[in-house]
Amino acid sequence: MPDISTSLALLTSPAILFFFVGAAAAFARSDLAIPEPVAKGLSLYLMLCIGFKGGVEARAAGFNGDFLAAGAIGIALSALMPLIAFVILKRVRRLDRPTLCALAATYGSVSVVTFAAGQQHLAAIGLASGGYMAAVLALMETPAILTALVLLNGAGRGEPGRRRTILKEVFVGAASVMLLGSFLVGLISGEAGMTRLDLFVGPLFQGALCFFLLDIGLTAARRLMEGGRKLTPGVIGFALGFPLLSAGVALGLAQLAGLDAGNAALLTILAGSASYIAVPAAMRLAAPEADAGVFVTASLAITFPFNLTLGIALYTAAAVWLST
Repeated sequence: MPDISTSLALLTSPAILFFFVGAAAAFARSDLAIPEPVAKGLSLYLMLCIGFKGGVEARAAGFNGDFLAAGAIGIALSALMPLIAFVILKRVRRLDRPTLCALAATYGSVSVVTFAAGQQHLAAIGLASGGYMAAVLALMETPAILTALVLLNGAGRGEPGRRRTILKEVFVGAASVMLLGSFLVGLISGEAGMTRLDLFVGPLFQGALCFFLLDIGLTAARRLMEGGRKLTPGVIGFALGFPLLSAGVALGLAQLAGLDAGNAALLTILAGSASYIAVPAAMRLAAPEADAGVFVTASLAITFPFNLTLGIALYTAAAVWLST
C-alpha cells in the first residue's frame, strides 16, 4: 500500500495545483478566463494524446485477455450503473425525470481528465498499466448515455428524428471519434509513430493538461457559486457516495477478472469518475429542460475535486492492497 507521501504525490503535481489556482481565482472573482474555443481545443488535444499513446502501448503489449476483460467490465459498468443511480436518486430527492436521467448518465459515464490525472498518479508511484486502458476509457463513455436515453424515452418522450440525431451525436461525437481514432492511429503506427510525435504527445501534453485544469478549476468554482443552492444535501451525498459505490463494484470485478494492480486501479478510477463533457452535450439535445445546475455542477464542483484530492489516491491504494 502506498505511503502517505506517495498518496499525496497527485496533489503536489503541477497540473493539480493549477486546478486549485483556477478555483481560487474564481472564488476571488478574478476576470481570468480561458476562451471557449481554446478550452475545446485543449480537450481534443488531451484526448488525441491519451488515445494515441494508448494505441502505441496496446500494440506493444498485444491484445490479450486482460484487455477483453477490462473492456467488458467497463461497458457493463457504464450501461448498468445509471440504472442503480436512477433508483437511488428517486429515493434521495424528487428530481424531474430529465434531470434525474441526466444525473444518472453523468455518473455512469467517465471523465477523460480524471483518467489523465490517474495515469499521472500511477506513473508517479511507478505502477504500470496497459495502454489499452485508453480504449476502455472510450468504450465506457457511451453506454451510460444510451441507458439514460432509454430511461428518458421510457416516459414516452422524444421524437424519432431527434432520437436519431442524439444517437448520431453519441457515436460520432468529437470525444468518441478523437479517442477511438487516435487510438487506431497509435495502434497502426506503433513505436515508429511515437518516435515522430514524441514531443507532441509527451512533454507538451503536461503543459496542456496544466492549462486545461486551470480552466476546469475556474469553471467548477464558478458553477458552484452560481448553482450551489440547487445542490441539496441529498444530491451532494450522492455526488460523493455514488462514485465510491461504482469504484467498489469495479474493483471487485477487476479482482475477479484477475487484472493486475495498475489496470485495476485505472478501471476503478474510471468507474469512480463522472462525465462533464459528453453527457452535457448529449443531454442538451435529448433533454434541454434538464437542470445543468444540478448534474453538471455535481460532477464538476463536487465529484471532480473529490477525485483529484482523495479519490484517485484512495482507489489506487485499494487496488494495490488487494493485489498484494
